Amino acid sequence: MLKQLKQSILVTLVITVICGLAYPLAMVGLSGTLFPSQAHGSLIEKDGKVIGSTLIGQAFTKPEYFHSRPSATTDTDPNDATKTVPSPYNAASSNASNAAPSAKSLSDDVQSRVDALKAENPDARTPIPVDLVTTSASGLDPHISPAAAVYQAPRVAKARGISESDVLHMIDLATEGRTLGLIGEARVNVLKLNMVLDSNHPMHS
Repeated sequence: MLKQLKQSILVTLVITVICGLAYPLAMVGLSGTLFPSQAHGSLIEKDGKVIGSTLIGQAFTKPEYFHSRPSATTDTDPNDATKTVPSPYNAASSNASNAAPSAKSLSDDVQSRVDALKAENPDARTPIPVDLVTTSASGLDPHISPAAAVYQAPRVAKARGISESDVLHMIDLATEGRTLGLIGEARVNVLKLNMVLDSNHPMHS
């Protein structure tokens, strides 16, 4: 019996070292070598500084930038640790609103966003896309639909003093197709699109 106990302990230790230490370290090393960008968070740099990630949305509010999809993520209230406060795109607290379709709070939030969008985009000529007035399941979505980008094009063009056709062309170039041609929908990475705008048509103070 003692011999069997020793064997069991030895097998447990060996498996723990292989599966709990060697394998994870090997995967980390391999992913860092083969996919360095993805392994380090798909970070985006500008002038030597990290300005974001292709995987996490950001809150853009200036009229010359495309705005991201709304986010329902929260953070701890600095004045009361038992409560939370809105903290858009908080990667440490990925979550949705969890409001039911019939919830009045959801209806009120959507209507508020519709009103704000109409005020911010008085020259828009297309219907408001649903992803501009609803949050994603993660609250971190870095993409919007091409329709959501097109809806904002008149405002961005006017703010930057460029033609709307130029903005629409940049949207076309920034539009990513379905993954493997089958999964998901066409989408536009907001941060990448705004970087293209700044590169081709910088704002002058």
